[in-house]
Parts: sequence; structure tokens; C-alpha cells
Amino acid sequence: MKRHILTALAIAAAVLPAVALRLEPIKYGNMENWVTRNITESKIIGGNHKTLYEIAPKTTITGNKAYKNMGGSPWATSNAYAKVCGVVKGSNTVEPAQKGGSTVAKCSAKMENVKALGIVNMDVMVAGSIYLGEMFEPVTSTKGAYGKMEMGIPYTKRPKALVYDYAIEMPDVNTRTKSTGFSSKKTLQGRDNAEVYVLLQRRWEDKDGNIYAKRVGTGRERYNKSVAWTKQHQLPIHYGDITKESYYKPWMGLLDGEKAYYARNSKGKLVPVHEVGWDDADATPTHVLMMASASCGEAFIGTEGLSLYIDNIAFGF
Repeated sequence: MKRHILTALAIAAAVLPAVALRLEPIKYGNMENWVTRNITESKIIGGNHKTLYEIAPKTTITGNKAYKNMGGSPWATSNAYAKVCGVVKGSNTVEPAQKGGSTVAKCSAKMENVKALGIVNMDVMVAGSIYLGEMFEPVTSTKGAYGKMEMGIPYTKRPKALVYDYAIEMPDVNTRTKSTGFSSKKTLQGRDNAEVYVLLQRRWEDKDGNIYAKRVGTGRERYNKSVAWTKQHQLPIHYGDITKESYYKPWMGLLDGEKAYYARNSKGKLVPVHEVGWDDADATPTHVLMMASASCGEAFIGTEGLSLYIDNIAFGF
């Protein structure tokens, strides 16, 4: 009898909704406001008109102009105005879409092609991503991708979870494509995943302008199959050293070396942020990193057709 009762309780717990949290929306995280950018690509590659989007107060920008976050928006995207070898190209892998009866962000993995006879011929795999931070334009090469973006914003709170609505469209293939534009395309074995993560860091700077951090909180999920539209999904944030926990995966680990993201130091220079350890479980963060992406691999690796839809992003307490 006791076993039957425990089984019944376990089943009941499995079907109960997640505990309701007090939500603190991230500014513009409801994806209702978009900047429309009209870029004209160089005539030598066709002179096409390209539309790029950014998450910020509604406006339209016409012309080949570098974008900086507008209206106090904390959001950046993988969309970019590039000028490589004097050739202007626009890349758009994040755009507004309709899902669940509202406007959402659609992040897609796409192959961008640039061809100009005798000058340039390249294919670049771009996985659509949105993140808290800033992209620096114009992009002049595909080398050192993380050095072209500032990842993270100041933040000192300790939420229990990141909460969002989302859906996944996953092609039924078990391969990925690596293409940087400066080497031949490669087919890699293994299924790509869409990914959402939130990382809390406590950062400090030394006298030479180097930035270091300890990891305060970690929330990271990967999705390897299609997911129907899901509302108020909760991504738990775990505090302190989680390497001994049953849910820990190697890809939740510290970010340093080639995996390090960048930030501006007090001298205004963009430098890598070296995560050097796990902080105490009760530590107070100084910054938060949050990204939603149509790939979980390195830069310029992805699966064409993989799309992540996301909306109503908030911290839950």
C-alpha cells in the first residue's frame, strides 16, 4: 500500500505545473519592439537590399550604418552589417515572427554566401542568436568571433530561474556544417542542439586591465528535438560549484581560453573575461550573461533549418 501511495504521489508531482514565480521581465524581452535596418550590399555581389532586425524601440534605419544598442535595450543579435575586403554584406538570422498569438524572436541557422568573381567567394554558417550585450559593427572578418561582441550586462540579483516561452524546429539530421568563409566547408558528425543559458558572474579587474570572474550561478539547457510552443518554461539557476551534481554536464563548465567571452575593461578595451573558478553559493553577482541560440557549437557551426522561437523572457524569483 505504501508503495502504491508513493507511486501515486510521484505521478501527481510529474503532472503538476512548475511552482509559480514572481516574474521580473527583461527590458524588451516581450519581443514586441524591433528596429528595421535596410542595408544595401555591394554591387559587386549583386547590390541586393537586405533587411536586418534588432530588439529595441520601433524605428527604421536606412543606409549602411553601424548599429549600437538603442533606447536602453540590453539586447544584441547575431545579425550583422559586415564590410570584408571593402565588400558590404548584411546577415540576418534573427527576425520577428508570429507564434502563440504574439510576436516572438525567431533565431535560425543559415548559410550566408558571398561571391564576387576574382575577389571573394565564401560561405559562412551563421546560427541565429540573441544575447544580453552588444555587437560591434561593421564586422570586418570571421576570425575571433567572440572578440566582436561584448557579452553580459551589470546585474546583482539572485533569481531562481530564467522564464520564457519557446518552441524548437529541429531538422531530422545528425550532421552539422562548419564554414568560416576562409576554409572549405566541412560536414561534422553529431546532432546540433538549440540552446538557452543564463550565467551569473562576479567579475573584477586587475591593475593591467585584465578581467576575471567566478561563476556564481548557472542555468543551461540544450534541445535536440522539435518542441511545440511552450509557455513560461522555467530554466533553474543553480548556485555555487555544481560539478558534483547529478544534473551537471561538461558544457555547463567554466568559460576561459578559446571559450572566453569578452567585455570592456575600465580603459575601454575589449578583453576576454577569464572564469577562474566557482564562487560561493551565497555570493552576489556583478554581471549576468544570457543567450538563446539556434546552435550549441562553436562559432560558424550549425545545421541549416534549425530554428528557435523565444518570447517573454524574464527572471523568476
